[in-house]
Amino acid sequence: MKGRGLVLAGLCLAALIISLDITIVNVALPTLVVRINATTTDLQWVVDAYNLVFAALVLASGSLSDRLGRKGMLLSGLGVFAASSLVGAFAGTPGELIAARAVMGLGAAMMFPATLSLLTNVFTARRERAVAIGLWGATTGVGIATGPIIGGWLLERYWWGSVFVFMAPVAVVVALVVAVAVPASAILVLRGSTGPAWFFLPPVWGWSCWD
Repeated sequence: MKGRGLVLAGLCLAALIISLDITIVNVALPTLVVRINATTTDLQWVVDAYNLVFAALVLASGSLSDRLGRKGMLLSGLGVFAASSLVGAFAGTPGELIAARAVMGLGAAMMFPATLSLLTNVFTARRERAVAIGLWGATTGVGIATGPIIGGWLLERYWWGSVFVFMAPVAVVVALVVAVAVPASAILVLRGSTGPAWFFLPPVWGWSCWD
């Protein structure tokens, strides 16, 4: 049970940083106008680049993770997320920051469906799964609510890039927990199939793919 608790903590933390990054940047927007000469349009893209890429690629990433492995996809997404956060922290122009935010969205899209799929793979009993999914969902809401609070605390003490630097070590810690504690989920194979068959299962299962 202790091992599964660590699994739950790791997957919930992964979901937390995804939602945290949606709102943590908001408090830094006025500072970006002064520091990197961002226009109103630039600020809009700084916020939306992350959300647009995440929303556009999350379903495709879920399907791809079922084909290539959910744990591997989650770890890859954490790596992309951490690296792009560091790049964004030291961006010198609005264009560089917008590009970094878009790549952060890619990392988030790789991570998000894998967290739920791995969660349902570990917690198979109905009651345990309901509790785990409830905590996972609550963590996502907590991230959105606390993003501006954490961002404001960082801006009071450090420079604007700290809101992105903060995400990198957290992603690394989550990746270590996932690598150690989370079991790899099996890739389902349908005997006799001559090609890929894609289908969407209810939200409790997420995306799946049989070859």
